[in-house]
Amino acid sequence: MNTGRTVFSQVMDFLPTYEFHKCVQRYRGNYKIKSFSCLNQFLCMAFAQLTYRESLRDIEACLRAIQNKLYHIGIRSKVSRNTIANANEKRNWRIYADFAQILIHTARGLYAEDEFGINLDQMVYALDSTTIDLCLSLFPWARFRKRKGAIKLHTLMDLRGSIPAFIEITDAKVHDVNILDNLIPEPGSFYIMDRAYIDFSRLYTLNQCLSFFVTRSKINLKFRRLYSHPVDKSTGLRCEQTVVLTGINSAKDYPEKLRRIRYFDAQNHKTLIFLTNNFTLPALTIALLYKCRWQVELFFKWIKQHLRIKAFFGTSENAVKTQIWIAISVYVLVAIIKKRLNLNLSLYTILQILSITLFEKVPVLQLLTNVNDETQNGESPNQLLLFDL
Repeated sequence: MNTGRTVFSQVMDFLPTYEFHKCVQRYRGNYKIKSFSCLNQFLCMAFAQLTYRESLRDIEACLRAIQNKLYHIGIRSKVSRNTIANANEKRNWRIYADFAQILIHTARGLYAEDEFGINLDQMVYALDSTTIDLCLSLFPWARFRKRKGAIKLHTLMDLRGSIPAFIEITDAKVHDVNILDNLIPEPGSFYIMDRAYIDFSRLYTLNQCLSFFVTRSKINLKFRRLYSHPVDKSTGLRCEQTVVLTGINSAKDYPEKLRRIRYFDAQNHKTLIFLTNNFTLPALTIALLYKCRWQVELFFKWIKQHLRIKAFFGTSENAVKTQIWIAISVYVLVAIIKKRLNLNLSLYTILQILSITLFEKVPVLQLLTNVNDETQNGESPNQLLLFDL
């Protein structure tokens, strides 16, 4: 790459700008805009994510300090906090949601051959949600409880590469199980969920679409055992059964057989009971699949720690969703860069390096390959498991 270009400009080269402009045109994002375009807005907000800016005033001060470099990174107008705030307030957040989906599609293609710990040819997804707390007096549209505001980030995680395949932002009042209505099940794929997603009518829909699910059983589940199968108790398995539901509503909602597996987790001294509609995989593999669900929890923990999605630059619903979708776009963009440049660094390390070198004039590949990755030794082991690919 041209050594005369800034690192920020080289990073933004990985963005499919043609697709971005198509998203802008779809929602008429630049209608009656004279100078500060949607791309300028995206670049300013991406800068804030990459450099951990805390407020619009921070963004304005930093970008004005390097005013002579802004033109070369694509920001062709003067940056002010009022202009950014107005753009976040009024420009449709769906522009950035659609663009994030384009980046996600690209990233999933790059990581399609990656392993996630279990040798399976089928696609494996983990479904979960996280709550982002908001101040009710500042975000009255996000009422959750009497004195609390919040929104939910529902995520379907592709375990190959830890790339979110589906994301929906809703009110915190929306129950997790309702998100199953918005999914388009893929035949042959596995969907790993916790007990919050147990709704047998919805699970039966997955079964009819030839998809597989793995979930935890509730304590009060009513069922009748049809068959028992031998298990190797030295692996932690305690029993494997073929059952049918006997509850009045559950038997009507799910009339077919289920597989019930009881497993003892020796590390945490806890007994776990799994339900699945897959009868071909070994019972131990089903237990290991559920263990992989933890990767979506690590994803939530990671983005809350390293991206700006807990403190917001605007208080409207549009501004909040815009910031979250741009943050997700930055996360996926860094994952794309990592794969295309064949880097051994973790996403955390790449973000840390970029945060202090964005306006250096050095080839980004040279910058990221000449780093001794010893800094990863001080990170949380959970982060290494998820992001040290």
